Amino acid sequence: MDRDKTEGSGIAAGSETQPRSRRLVVVAVVAVVAGASLGGAGMWLSMHRHGASGPSTPAASAARKSSLYQCPMHPSITSDHPGVCPICGMKLVAVIAGGVAADARQGALNVAGLASITIDPSRQQLIGLRTVAVSKGPVGATWRTAARVQVDPTRVRQTNVKVEGFVERVFVDFVGQEVRKGQPLFSLYSPSLLAAQNEYLLALQTKEALAKGGALTENGESLVAAARRRLELWDVPSAEIDRLARTRQPTKTLTLVSPISGVVTAKNVVQGARLNPGEAPYEITDLGMVWVMADAYETDLDRIRVGMKATLTMPAYPNRSFVGTVGFIDPVLDPKTRTTKVHLHFANSKRELKPEMYGEVTLGGAGKEGLHIPADAVIRTGSKDVVFVARGEGKFEPRIVQLGSKNGDQVEVTGGLELGQEVVTRANFLVDSESQLRASLSAIGGN
Repeated sequence: MDRDKTEGSGIAAGSETQPRSRRLVVVAVVAVVAGASLGGAGMWLSMHRHGASGPSTPAASAARKSSLYQCPMHPSITSDHPGVCPICGMKLVAVIAGGVAADARQGALNVAGLASITIDPSRQQLIGLRTVAVSKGPVGATWRTAARVQVDPTRVRQTNVKVEGFVERVFVDFVGQEVRKGQPLFSLYSPSLLAAQNEYLLALQTKEALAKGGALTENGESLVAAARRRLELWDVPSAEIDRLARTRQPTKTLTLVSPISGVVTAKNVVQGARLNPGEAPYEITDLGMVWVMADAYETDLDRIRVGMKATLTMPAYPNRSFVGTVGFIDPVLDPKTRTTKVHLHFANSKRELKPEMYGEVTLGGAGKEGLHIPADAVIRTGSKDVVFVARGEGKFEPRIVQLGSKNGDQVEVTGGLELGQEVVTRANFLVDSESQLRASLSAIGGN
């Protein structure tokens, strides 16, 4: 019985022990679940308090400032881990991402859409970057532009006929042939001209008859003068009229001669053709002086004056130059090109300057002292001119500049730079691309 009590008490004790153990297990499970829930909530709160990257710890800050890898030749190719450029195969170079925002903020103060960048010396050498110091010297002393040789319109003559007739013979056969003043061009048979010669001879005979009869010769002289004047108005040369008076033999044809020395630039006559009064069988152009036409923009007009010395160089004569002067500046500006024509006069006694030849004209004038940089250093961005200034330690900063006149490969700087500052002249377009990329990354990052 004692054993039964003992067993009964053991059973009772065991039955009491089992629910307690179960309660302990349930409590433990609830504690674990609750702890996990609280821990997850705490972690979620912590992440959203400190940002998606985790709590703001030195390690996390260092992680955010991890390196960004970029191609030296293609700045748009970037990666968050080492590798090679898929375009050129060059090894990507590490750049500090943390410095992008700061540089971008500073560069944005100067030029919208561009950022200051830092390029280490080895990479500068790799991309061929070069800088040149802003220097001071004469600016605006010369003006250079393309030009074209043209005929001087004041040296063009046309031969025309004032009487109807037929071409008997042509002495000058083709365009481009050089002629001298007084050289025969063609001969013309004209019944009217033959009648005018006979009238002149009759006037001479009448004058002589009046003189022999002792009458006044004034009337006879008037008849001779009128007949001679008619021949002169028909372009009969004085020598031919004198021959007619001497020989008293009229000629069947009239020979027309060149009024000037020059080159035949137009020929509208053939043997046997009929010509009417007013027609122009020949055009003769004197090429001893030619015009060279150049286009000047509005900004160049204040430096050009009539009478200025001009130098012409041409591909046809690479080792020579021709000297002329500014003869005339058109008073009207072309509304389409915003340029005006500048007429330059050049002597051409050897006929070396041929119409429609192209060349380059340089005008020399009084210059002034000012700052200037190579024109290659300037990058045109919309309506602004930008250069990249070297700030030391591999840092380059975009800068808006104001430009003046251009002198060869140099351009005047009227604002934005100081004497001695270094500007990028080679690889500046690569620098510009990387500067735009940095500014874009900064804008995306919200810094």
